[in-house]
Amino acid sequence: MYENVPMETEEKSKRKRGRACDHVRQALKRCLRESDCVQKEHRHAMDCLRSHADSVPARCFQLLDTFAQCKLSLIDNRLRTRGRKLDIPDTETSQE
Repeated sequence: MYENVPMETEEKSKRKRGRACDHVRQALKRCLRESDCVQKEHRHAMDCLRSHADSVPARCFQLLDTFAQCKLSLIDNRLRTRGRKLDIPDTETSQE
């Protein structure tokens, strides 16, 4: 009976934390969705990033670089022991 209680709290904490680097990923998706390349030219987000379209803001490319560095820090053993330094909190990625 009491064995299920810790399991439920662990599942809730996992859902609350989300995936690694999720805040950066969400900010990147939001930035690309709002760009002229996706909105006006009706292109796919990955196509806009690969072609380095002028209609994509520089902020999106900065977020892409930050996301790549954050993901790299997960697999690089030297960086992994120090923690995810580039996973920015939700307050910095929210719309102002």
